[in-house]
Amino acid sequence: MKKIYLFLTGLAAFVLVSSCNKLDVPVQSQYVKSNFPTTTADYTALLGTMYSNLSSNFGVSYWRMQELSTDEAIIPARDGNFDDGGQYRQLHYHTWTFDHPNVITIWQWGFSGINTCNRLLGVVNNANSSPSVKAAYTAEIRGMRALYYYFMMDLYGNVPIITSFPVNTPPPTQPRAKVFSFIESELLAILPQLPNKTNNSATNTLQYGRPTRAMAFALLAKMYLNAGVYTGTNRFQDVVTMADSVQNNTNYSLDASYRSIFLPNNGPQINETIFAIPYDQQIPGNQFTRFGFLAYLAPAYGLNASLSIAMSTTPEFYNRFNLPNDFRTNTWLTGPQYYPDGNGGFTNQPAYFQGTTTQIVITPQLVLVPGKPMDVGNTIASQCEGIRSIKYYPDPAIIQATRLNGNDVPVLRLADVYLMKAEAILRGATMTTVAGDLQTPLELVNKIRARSGAQLATSIDLPGLLDERARELSWEGWRRNDLIRYGLFETSYPLPNDVLTMDTDPTRRLFPVPSTELKTNPNLVQNPGY
Repeated sequence: MKKIYLFLTGLAAFVLVSSCNKLDVPVQSQYVKSNFPTTTADYTALLGTMYSNLSSNFGVSYWRMQELSTDEAIIPARDGNFDDGGQYRQLHYHTWTFDHPNVITIWQWGFSGINTCNRLLGVVNNANSSPSVKAAYTAEIRGMRALYYYFMMDLYGNVPIITSFPVNTPPPTQPRAKVFSFIESELLAILPQLPNKTNNSATNTLQYGRPTRAMAFALLAKMYLNAGVYTGTNRFQDVVTMADSVQNNTNYSLDASYRSIFLPNNGPQINETIFAIPYDQQIPGNQFTRFGFLAYLAPAYGLNASLSIAMSTTPEFYNRFNLPNDFRTNTWLTGPQYYPDGNGGFTNQPAYFQGTTTQIVITPQLVLVPGKPMDVGNTIASQCEGIRSIKYYPDPAIIQATRLNGNDVPVLRLADVYLMKAEAILRGATMTTVAGDLQTPLELVNKIRARSGAQLATSIDLPGLLDERARELSWEGWRRNDLIRYGLFETSYPLPNDVLTMDTDPTRRLFPVPSTELKTNPNLVQNPGY
């Protein structure tokens, strides 16, 4: 909920002036090419668009592509409501096409971010600032461009590499391995110029939601963990090296409270957050309560907004939350519902359907209406089917006009680094010592379990590690990535009365180049299978 985007007003004023093409209008701003940007405030305003673009769709269309295509999240129709042209069931059954709305939206979102970064690099390069200032902001922009490219490489595989602005010639598709190498080289090149997290809270607040050295290390670890998928060559030892680089900065640590990481007032005070996307109730993109909560529970949580009843998880995914005393289980709502106690637990006061004395009961099953594709019906009981998530705890400041949460959304955090490192070692990497501690996969997993109060593991293997990732990182946008790496993305989990079946062709591990882009750029090559 941190307001790092409040500078957009200033940015808008600058853009309006700089984009004017008439010579006889009165000057409305003192900012001209020769003196903008100069100050820190100038640069903050200038760079705002690459962050506002990121927040705009990360928690909606991007998240849906990564999660609704797995067992982790599902939006069933309710007597035709929430079907939205079948786009959610197409994600669920892997039957999307090159004109799927999310496929088109996220391609445009990703390359809008990339082109924005390229434009900003040109402005900074021509700025009247010291070489050190220009180097720092150049590294920040290149770090964000690398992040956008990672998202595009992960989703679409073979994409154009664009490094200039404007783009004068339609760019050709590049092989996924070449895109991987480009991102890697960019992150390694900017490492010396990126800031390091310190023990100074004011400095860390300024760095929050912006690329840091640990962000580059963690993103490289994510790339190396999936290098076998992206390039055909495993690089598990490099995962450990990058994880060690994060851990060597002792200003990162697991937070004592798992719940605090995702509360509406989360922010730079969270010690384990490496990179997050800040939100407030005016910034589009965090709609987890709007779509993933149960509207009937809004009064119990003090919410005054119109909410959905649609998005939930599957019973198969929830079954992994089976560890005694694991607080992470409390991030899901199932069974009879009660008023929250404000501390992550619940009172003994039942939550009733409005105007009745009938207690709200959420049931795990998603029983489809016979003959209807992925539709559970629209009775009161069927509306309560499907376990709901409150991991991004409902924000009482949600306003009716926007229905947006103020919870910041973590993209990379220390717990994920621990789990990536543990997996890399299980896959053959050599263990290393951090602060005198030779860390084993079991020790790393148990650090995370201990934080959530869960029963400690006595052993850990790769299937167990995948389940641990599910428990720790649910609804954080990594499930598709994990399942593809494990070779499980094509696993089918049919619902009762299913009339549709999943497309299990491995080509579905990549999304298609959108039809709209193929029409406008003849140099693009469609991915196999589409």
